[in-house]
Amino acid sequence: QVHLVESGGEPVQIGGSLRLSCAASGRISSHALGWWRQAPGKEREFVAAINWRGSIREYTDSVKGRFTISRDNAKNTVFLQMDSLKPEDTAVYYCAAHLAPYGEGFNSADGRSYESWGRGTQVTVSS
Repeated sequence: QVHLVESGGEPVQIGGSLRLSCAASGRISSHALGWWRQAPGKEREFVAAINWRGSIREYTDSVKGRFTISRDNAKNTVFLQMDSLKPEDTAVYYCAAHLAPYGEGFNSADGRSYESWGRGTQVTVSS
């Protein structure tokens, strides 16, 4: 297991930017990592995922071109840069870790693929 702690969520205006961070207690250098979000009254949804070297990055369609996932393995941290924020981006954002490489059989958009989850950080986008 890996302990994950998200930070960086806060109120922001429409069109603004935020950078979320997720710090891991253990080494995550070989793990696939993802960001998910859950808006009020909705199911948790996949946002983005990244492999260990950053050569594979996947995004849900609604954030493509606006969000960027990255990682710093030396600091055991994964980031989510969010630009051009919209009200529909309002949600609790969660970091998740798949305790294995980004390999065959790993479905980044299936929450059951992740073994460790953080507690989330709130992002609120308003005018």
